[in-house]
Amino acid sequence: MTGDLREKGDRPLFGSDSSRKGACPLFPLIDVRDLVKTYARGGRLLRRSGDVLAVDRVSFAIEEGETFGLVGESGSGKSTTGRCILRLVEPTHGEIRFRGENVLAFSRERLRRARREMQMIFPDPYSSLNPRMRVGTIVEEPLVIHGLGTRPERQARVAELFQLVGLASSMSRRYPHELSGGQCQRIGLARALALNPSFIVCDEPISALDLPLQTQVVELLLDLQQRLGLTYLFIAHDLRLVERVCTRVAVMYRGRIVELASASRLFEAPHHPYTRALLSAVPVPDPERRTTGLTFDPSTFNPSAELCEVAPEHWAAV
Repeated sequence: MTGDLREKGDRPLFGSDSSRKGACPLFPLIDVRDLVKTYARGGRLLRRSGDVLAVDRVSFAIEEGETFGLVGESGSGKSTTGRCILRLVEPTHGEIRFRGENVLAFSRERLRRARREMQMIFPDPYSSLNPRMRVGTIVEEPLVIHGLGTRPERQARVAELFQLVGLASSMSRRYPHELSGGQCQRIGLARALALNPSFIVCDEPISALDLPLQTQVVELLLDLQQRLGLTYLFIAHDLRLVERVCTRVAVMYRGRIVELASASRLFEAPHHPYTRALLSAVPVPDPERRTTGLTFDPSTFNPSAELCEVAPEHWAAV
């Protein structure tokens, strides 16, 4: 129904600003170059000398249609990187390109339009939803903010989105506290899809869910990617999940990318000592197989080491 609606200039009302499907891309969808983010230590009231370097000269590109994984322990800079790409957090230095355009040079109006193509799914499905709003209103909100459609058209779009993420449209009048964690995360996904984006940052999208719900949400994300032609930046610490869903993976430690390769290559032949330690901690379902846990000595980390190609399409900072 929504495919027939049009804005000025004959663009789909709830579609993206570009004809991405079927086109041959000239650039990576996302191109991050030398991204840096620092925070003042202690904030305004308790300033102390020095800054916290959350992201340190991070570079990678994400091709259209792929799922690019960012993994690492808590505090490694994964989520900050994702938020910088969307300019939810302003980078300190670097360059972020979306379809060849420098996102950091966008005016407020251009950034507002870009938000239609770049969205985010947050880790905690409860805290990311306004508890005072009905979930149907939450899903409709992006359409209202961008001034899209009449009220009946927006309500039809909300019903379509509920069906898309596997929820009955009758649930739209409920509040977040009346839903399960898995249902709330589906609402968050429906909200992210409302404007028909091409790129979604999935920031630990299943970390707050029980194992059966995790599987359901992951299957939904994969299905929607195929149906809608989505591109994901998938931020996670569950390496088994990353191996399953990601095409390429970057490993972060202390704000730096220490290894980058295809998922299959990374898991078969990890090169950096930190990556090896991470993978050695992954539980093995076969009780006959025992893994020897490796430890990584932080004192051996060299933040000045540059990524170099250690095998075809496989880079490590050694």
